[in-house]
Amino acid sequence: MFQAGTPSLTGGGLLAIVVTLLLTWAFYAVTLHLAATFFIGETPSQLAAKAALVPAIVSLLLQSYGIEAGIVSPSLGVLVVVLATLLADGIAISFVYRLSTRSTAPLVILHFAFAAVLGFALNNIFGLI
Repeated sequence: MFQAGTPSLTGGGLLAIVVTLLLTWAFYAVTLHLAATFFIGETPSQLAAKAALVPAIVSLLLQSYGIEAGIVSPSLGVLVVVLATLLADGIAISFVYRLSTRSTAPLVILHFAFAAVLGFALNNIFGLI
């Protein structure tokens, strides 16, 4: 459909960055709300939306400026991005849900599991990667 040298549909500008951030934020918010409902019980979805913004920003910034810029190698970069995103997720969850560190850690692990399973399933359905 697109030939070499033709501009792509999304471009690479501000619109692409905003849409990617919004989709990542929504994905993290949905998976966090599922994990929090499973772990804590009935919780408002607004809490998940507030907490999910932090790991979305951290993961996108590290992927864009850490791995692609060549600051760290791609194989090590994946580990750095995952660990930094989990740390940011834990800090945001602890702050927004007002949980202790002891209660935050299992929720972060559960959120990671929900995100991994849903991401794997969506990848198999849509063949994104």
